[in-house]
Amino acid sequence: MKISVVIPSFNESANIVSCLESLNRQTIPRQDYEIIVVDGGSSDSTRDLAESLADLVFIQTSRKVGGARNDGAMRAQGPILATTDADCIIPRNWLEVILDDFGRHPDAVQLYGPVDPIEKTLKNHLSLAFANTFARLGYYTHTLYYTLGCNTAFRKEAFFRAGMYHFVDAGDDLEIARRMKKVGRVMFDNRMRVGFSMRRYEQFGTLKSLYEWLYIVAHGGSSEKHQYTRREYK
Repeated sequence: MKISVVIPSFNESANIVSCLESLNRQTIPRQDYEIIVVDGGSSDSTRDLAESLADLVFIQTSRKVGGARNDGAMRAQGPILATTDADCIIPRNWLEVILDDFGRHPDAVQLYGPVDPIEKTLKNHLSLAFANTFARLGYYTHTLYYTLGCNTAFRKEAFFRAGMYHFVDAGDDLEIARRMKKVGRVMFDNRMRVGFSMRRYEQFGTLKSLYEWLYIVAHGGSSEKHQYTRREYK
């Protein structure tokens, strides 16, 4: 086992099959990786659908999305962890790129890359083009590591050493990158891409969603006023 993919889920019956099918079509041999779905107590058929496509499906015991990723990491058999979301679509070479980067860069402890919109409208392309540019600028200027939990990978030993994800509603991916940087090298690779669902932004509005995310991050990752995670989507 070379790599373990951890996917948090919550009421994702409309999307989980497409995500898992894309992960089962990777260019590396299937026996080289495992797929772990950590469910947050879905009331729909998410877990049943995942059972036939993932290697392990179980209900999370820790809190929030970061806790689900931590629970999956604790059950993972591979020395490399890759994380994505249940509504993402994964290109066939995603795991191949991750293994290649870690193989060529022994000092790297975390990898991340850009995201492309699944819902291909001009507005969505422009929104993610801005986000990807922001991520590149932060990386190349060494000012901000704008990693995303839907497209990141860790050396498992370093992930544990850094203290894993903290239990917050938003900003956990920024926060863990700061801690991972103290353990080793955090790398951005433009080849490491995933298809990202813009449904949150289409349903609730891009500016409103961004404002809520910034508000929660500015208030330490949690807020009673706004809830960024565990929403019911169309």
